[in-house]
Amino acid sequence: MTKAVRDLSLIEEDLVDLNNGVLTVTGRLVDASNATLYAMCSVQDEKGDREFACIYKPIAGERPLWDFPDGSLANREYLSFLISHWLQLHLVPPTILRDGPYGTGMVQKWIDIDQSVDLMEFYLTDHPKLRELALFDLITNNTDRKIGHLLPTPDGHIYGCDHGVTFHSEDKLRTVLWQWEQLPLLPSEIETLKTLETELNGDSGEMIQQLITKDEFTALKVRVSRLQGTKVFPSPSPDWPAVPWPPF
Repeated sequence: MTKAVRDLSLIEEDLVDLNNGVLTVTGRLVDASNATLYAMCSVQDEKGDREFACIYKPIAGERPLWDFPDGSLANREYLSFLISHWLQLHLVPPTILRDGPYGTGMVQKWIDIDQSVDLMEFYLTDHPKLRELALFDLITNNTDRKIGHLLPTPDGHIYGCDHGVTFHSEDKLRTVLWQWEQLPLLPSEIETLKTLETELNGDSGEMIQQLITKDEFTALKVRVSRLQGTKVFPSPSPDWPAVPWPPF
């Protein structure tokens, strides 16, 4: 069994556990602008008893934003995971939408990071997974890719978190990952875009339209097509701030 297939199997198991487990809220991440709750997910089945940490963001705790529809951030977090999963990028921790102690919301597996990594230095590097994340943020139109949203793990993998403000119909990319500006896309990256284009025009596209607006879905398709046309990482736009504030 290849590593990619093995990873997909483990992710599927995590998704089942996240969906079926009992959520118990044990704390809150107080620095988050929306209600971001630390919880334990307890599972009892034929495989035995197990428990793991997760993040639970109830829709009822979302702060209204002037440029995003109310109550839509959890959908965007979930869609970010789905696209990462469909493309086998594994950039977003296993994520679902489900009911919880405070209503329906996004539930995402907690990732323990490698504490030895200095994020203030790491985010400037040419690490291939950071480059994948930069392309992913172009696709999802991420308006808030901060340094603190990077999750390097002890085994050398990198995840990104906090994808609630994504998929806007207007170009709103704000990110700290600009080191590939105007560099050509790799053949593998262009192939990733082609794969996503196929997904968007198939059954996955129908599913996506249940999570974001029609205009946002159209804009997603336009971004994917445009990137295939330009074949380069873009430069920051002069029309809005290129880096989120605060950047960490």
